[in-house]
Amino acid sequence: MQSWYHEASYSSFFPYRALPRCRSAFYGSDLSRTSLHIVSGSENKALEPLIRNWASDNRVDLEVSYLGSIDIARELNKGTDSQFDAVWPAHSLWIEMGDTHKVVKHDTSVLRSPVVLGLRKSIAEDLGWIGRSDITIQDIQQAAQDGKFRLSMTSATQSNSGASAYFGFFYALAGNPDVLTLSDLQDTQTLDGVRALLAQVDRSSGSSGWLKDALVTNPDTFDAMFNYEALVIEANQTLTRVGQDPLYVIYPANGLAVADSPLGYISKGDAAKEEVFLQLQSFLQTKEATELLTGLGRRAGLLGLSSASADPTIWNPEWGVDLNRTIAPIPTPGAEVIGEALRLYQTELRKPSLTIWVLDVSGSMEGEPLSELKQAMTLLLDPQAASVNLLQPSSRDVTIVLPFNHKILPPTTIEGSEKAELTKALRAVQGLQADGGTDIYYAIYEAFEAMSDWHDTGALFDYLPAIVAMTDGASSIDNREGLLGYMKRSAFAQDIPIHAIAFGQADEEQLNELSQISIGRLFHAGDDLASALRKAKGYN
Repeated sequence: MQSWYHEASYSSFFPYRALPRCRSAFYGSDLSRTSLHIVSGSENKALEPLIRNWASDNRVDLEVSYLGSIDIARELNKGTDSQFDAVWPAHSLWIEMGDTHKVVKHDTSVLRSPVVLGLRKSIAEDLGWIGRSDITIQDIQQAAQDGKFRLSMTSATQSNSGASAYFGFFYALAGNPDVLTLSDLQDTQTLDGVRALLAQVDRSSGSSGWLKDALVTNPDTFDAMFNYEALVIEANQTLTRVGQDPLYVIYPANGLAVADSPLGYISKGDAAKEEVFLQLQSFLQTKEATELLTGLGRRAGLLGLSSASADPTIWNPEWGVDLNRTIAPIPTPGAEVIGEALRLYQTELRKPSLTIWVLDVSGSMEGEPLSELKQAMTLLLDPQAASVNLLQPSSRDVTIVLPFNHKILPPTTIEGSEKAELTKALRAVQGLQADGGTDIYYAIYEAFEAMSDWHDTGALFDYLPAIVAMTDGASSIDNREGLLGYMKRSAFAQDIPIHAIAFGQADEEQLNELSQISIGRLFHAGDDLASALRKAKGYN
């Protein structure tokens, strides 16, 4: 069974045969080949064929690696010890936050995409929002709070679209200051407003592309998302093709953030490599390149793209896409403010999580697999390690560790973020032993049963609930039908995403099925289980 989500799915919009063959001034010279390794946000995957063609024509050995926004900032913290030659995040705030050694130079915006609310058009019509340019963040919050639509967005600490929307909330609710300051982050009324808005989030995600694909594939589950204008356009191209209600683009009248996608050089004293970088940067500003970018729903060059020359099947005004609108993006605050705002998001302001970690401790986990699992869980349960990755629990979170093999082992529950409770849970994880068979279906059933107490009191969806299952082998299927039947009959189970982390010899067909029916995601750990765990935690 194949997953419906593919990280590289953008490439289908960007066939190689359509790309221009652009040669720089030094094509065909005697210069030896130069290498260029770029670290980029995943939203730029659609653009990789374009720069690969340029590299081929210009004798450049190009490599592009994709990391999340926080990981990009952490990479820049290494200064000249970074393995990369250039950085291409979704927003300049990640350079501002990460470039503490000031090694990034020539950083220039390549393209822009406002972070907007994509709302089912039928709902926008019912609300009277069609054709209006005065819808504020406060209006959006009130409508979501009144139950007019279900709101989704990505995590502010794991994804740039979520961070951009979050900073927009702060600006709007702080009264649109010239620039956000630490004093704004200490204002009780502003904090209460941001917390109340984030409480309306019905689904979270660690990836803007995954959120877009989830909405397209599950139109009965999602009503609205904060995401890039470009991804709302992509969603609508698919939704209309299959006869579904498209999204209507709402540009908030206050707190509008714009992803500026800066491409910068990490200076290490290599003049030849720097010249190659500048050639690439120059190419991306050519007419041929910008035409391809705008054909992908990106605003290349100036924000005010000419509506006369724009393709209306992409920049469709019936979807609320407005190329004539004056867009004044919120300013990027300083690094100290960025860091403090993200800490506040993770520890105090986001909607609390109720996460059940279903951990395989069957006999196949003996040795290195179990050791890796314990090390990965340390990232969550050790306060210092969690804070480095912006994964620390809030005082309102509930975390349940549920080990399993062919039966259920004693669970550990942590309510809140007290260090003593986290230490106790970590000690329990470190004491786990590998033994027995594997029955992930019964374990997930027990995870749902653990959530039933919150459902019975009406408190379950005051949280962002999720099950994260980590396993390295194939499961017995004796309880598969029982679990699937339970999920269909349950009043809440189908609304709980099951995220699976596969490592070792895990049966991905089994895990894919569970993730798909619950609108969860399958993560492939490869040789980095800790990284997969960090990504999975970003989804609630």
